[in-house]
Amino acid sequence: MMAQPLTIGFDADDTLWHNERFYRLTEARFAEFLADFAEAEHLSERLLQAEKRNLGRYGFGIKGFTLSMIETAIEVTDGRVPAATIRDILEAGREMLEHPVETLPHARETLERLSGRHRLVLITKGDLFDQERKLAASGLGDYFHAVEIVSDKSRVTYERIFAAHGDGPDRSMMIGNSLKSDVIPAIEAGAWGVFVPHDLTWSHEHAEEPGTAPRFRKIAHLGEVDTVLAEIGW
Repeated sequence: MMAQPLTIGFDADDTLWHNERFYRLTEARFAEFLADFAEAEHLSERLLQAEKRNLGRYGFGIKGFTLSMIETAIEVTDGRVPAATIRDILEAGREMLEHPVETLPHARETLERLSGRHRLVLITKGDLFDQERKLAASGLGDYFHAVEIVSDKSRVTYERIFAAHGDGPDRSMMIGNSLKSDVIPAIEAGAWGVFVPHDLTWSHEHAEEPGTAPRFRKIAHLGEVDTVLAEIGW
């Protein structure tokens, strides 16, 4: 007898497609813009502090990142940042909002295999317009039964989503590259949490692996999702 569908949540950025590398490239350009005022390492630290301070105001995404770059530029120059530099920062932010979407290995074929057997839900945080743009450009949208673009990811977030799009957390799984956002809170909600490491995960998303949690799994790439499903009987 075929098992009833499991609800499987997928993170988007750096799980299904490349994202963080565009932030790293832009941050390198930002360091060049302000090379006369601060060393790159110091600037990176100040920018990270600004990003963390501003998460509650601007949320996750490129727009908040751009505003944090401007704020950092004003701070490290004691308010003397040239208008031309502000213009360059804004242009760099606009370029990020237009970057092409490149899916990660095994993403498309994994979604295609699973979409006929389970309920797939895209669960991503960030700017609404930008996430919708990337999903459309990726060509992966048709594989998902639902899309949830949220301001943050917590235990309550997963309880709500897995209840709305399935049979609750107990019969659900979340797959992503962030232990802090994708895996740990999903496990806390009662779901399975599958960690797919990415080389460029943002430092703010780092956390210790919940190695003793019975519903924690770690895979090398999305092509190994079927192995996990077979192991748990799905």
